[in-house]
Parts: sequence; structure tokens; C-alpha cells
Amino acid sequence: MSAAGTAALVVGPVLLGAITQRTTGLGLALVGGPFLVAILGPRDGVSFGNALQVVLCLIVLVRTYRGVDVRATGLLLAGAVVAVPLGALVVDALPEGPLLVVVGLLALAAVALSLVPRLGAWLHGTPGALTAGAVAGFVNVTAGVGGPALSAFALARRWSIEVFVPTAQVVLLVINLVALVSKGAPDLGGAVWLTGLAGIAVGVVLGDAVHRRLSAETARRAVVALALVGASATVVRGLMLL
Repeated sequence: MSAAGTAALVVGPVLLGAITQRTTGLGLALVGGPFLVAILGPRDGVSFGNALQVVLCLIVLVRTYRGVDVRATGLLLAGAVVAVPLGALVVDALPEGPLLVVVGLLALAAVALSLVPRLGAWLHGTPGALTAGAVAGFVNVTAGVGGPALSAFALARRWSIEVFVPTAQVVLLVINLVALVSKGAPDLGGAVWLTGLAGIAVGVVLGDAVHRRLSAETARRAVVALALVGASATVVRGLMLL
């Protein structure tokens, strides 16, 4: 496929993912990620997604940084820093199919538990934040979807969307930056990069408009739906590789 054709296919998933991430805090990896992998291949698709996530998280964070929960962010990142190297070792040691099934089920369980107040209480406090960060880092390295674990933490703590969006951007920024540095940037044409960046820019502007019109309950439901879709898709990908 020509560079122009590839660039044309990339813009849609990136645009939709950027709109969703600006609106709910998650989106590019969950909504656009599968399409990028299908278009660019597993290696370049994931790395390209990591690079775009770094840019997108920075842009969204600049617009929403006042809502960051600083203490929770530090604990989440502390857990992620420990788990990311472990996840990288596991990726090299285990077959991809079973690994994706396990981490997808782990993410599904975290989201499900967070929806039940008594069960979700385990995510409160310092141990809960460290655990959520560790799961997010581990799942992001192994399956490219750290968002569901962060969603579970936010839902258990009953965060508003104004707190979750910027806090999630900080954690996702660091996780994706580490992943990008460890794997390297993909070797793609300039047209693909420009199209991806343009999709992010337009998506953030449109996402701002959607965010202003989104009720708190609708935003919460969207976060739950995205988390469940992302975790379920990971399980399905793993089952297809068994």
C-alpha cells in the first residue's frame, strides 16, 4: 500500500481515539489501537500508538492539569515503575496467546470489582493505588491496554471525570513513554506521522466540545464501557492466538 493510502487509513482511528480520550480520559489505545495494528502490523502499530499516546496525553494534560490528584498519581506511577520491567520479561518468556487471555481477564476482574462498592474498597488507600498502578503498567506492556486498570481505580474512588481525565493522562504518558523508549519509534513515512498528529489535534478540539456537553453519569458509563471493551478485546485477541 502507498504511503498516502496508509496515511488515509490511519487518520480515522486516531481522530476517534483522540476525541474519546479527551472526553473520558481513555480512548486512543482502546478505540484506535486495534485499527492501527491492523493497518501497520503488530510491531509498528503498537509503537506508533505509543508515540501518539505520548503526544495526546501531553496535549490533554496541558488543558486539564488543574484536576490532577497528585498523591494518587505518584502512587500509581510507583506501582507502574515496578511492574513495567516485569511485564517486559514476561512478554519475552510466555506465548502471546495465553498471556493476552490472562491479562485481559485480570483487567476485566479489576473493572468488575470496582463496580461493586464493597469489593471495590480494596482499591482504596495506598496499597490499592500501588496495585492499580502495577496492573496498569503490566497490562500496558504485555497487551497495550493499561486504561482498564486505571478506570477500575477511578471508579472505586468515585472520581469525577474532571479528576480522572488529567490524572490518567499523567500515568499513561509515563507508561507509553517508557514503552516507546524500550521498543524504539516505528519506521513510518512522514505522511503517516503528519496524518496521525493532525488526527490528534482535530480530535482534541472536537473532544473539548463533547466534554463540555457530557453529564457526569454519561461520562462514568462511557469510562466503564471503554474499559470493558478494551479488556474483552484483549481476551478475544489472546483466544484467537491459542
